[in-house]
Amino acid sequence: MHNSRFFDTWNFFKMNNMLTTLLKSIRISWTAKTVNMFLLALTYAYFSGLTIGNPLQVLEGLILVCALWGALYSLNDLTDIESDRKDPEKQGRPFIKNGKIERKWILTFVIGLISLIFMVSIFTLKVDFTIIMALMVINQVIYTVPPIKLKDTVLAPFASTANNSVLRIASCCVLLGNLFLVPLNVYIFMYVASLGTYLMYKGIPKVASLVGVVAGVILLYILYFGEINLIQLGVAVLPAIIAGIPLYLSLFFNKDRMAHLADVLYHQVALVFFLICTVYILFF
Repeated sequence: MHNSRFFDTWNFFKMNNMLTTLLKSIRISWTAKTVNMFLLALTYAYFSGLTIGNPLQVLEGLILVCALWGALYSLNDLTDIESDRKDPEKQGRPFIKNGKIERKWILTFVIGLISLIFMVSIFTLKVDFTIIMALMVINQVIYTVPPIKLKDTVLAPFASTANNSVLRIASCCVLLGNLFLVPLNVYIFMYVASLGTYLMYKGIPKVASLVGVVAGVILLYILYFGEINLIQLGVAVLPAIIAGIPLYLSLFFNKDRMAHLADVLYHQVALVFFLICTVYILFF
């Protein structure tokens, strides 16, 4: 009787620990990337005078895309377990700290969450939104899963953050009824800017600096020709630029400290700001 209670208690804590690890792996604070791109699209709806007749659907889409990327981050950590174990900077990742969780449970969690997200999307939202989410999955699988695993090739910068930023913007735009509600040149700017962020994160200073200059030129172009206004710049672009400054500085000194500061500024401080602005545009 006592042994049975002991094993029941042990199994409960073991299961609870596994669920906690899985939830940590979805990197909830990293929803800042998705909220930021949705907010950018929403500013175009706001300043064009577009009446958002489906705010709850847009909010639902935002939640689904955030959840989808949570599952894809878990998949990324699963495929990187062995290399992460050898990297001192990645010892804090959930699957490394809890080395007892079996791969099959991680894969079951990822597949189950992605399946649930697509079921909800198929039955409640537009088909083109679901297609764009499918493109996100395909892009991430090609990037992170063997045998292709583009993240280990020279094509990695072009298949990661840059593509994903464009797809995030597009997912919001189709919910608002127009894929090109955000001008094409703004899509290009976000692609190049996100490419620069990826290169900074990977510690490639010369190329990151060059790409940053190109992004700056494109930004000046779209500002000059009125494809983005100063309020949009301040609300949806400037916070990311500010957070990117310590990330860029981390390429040259105090790497860990600067990278941590960038993470806090973007994934915590800016996230709260983005959420407030998003709710305001959708409901007020």
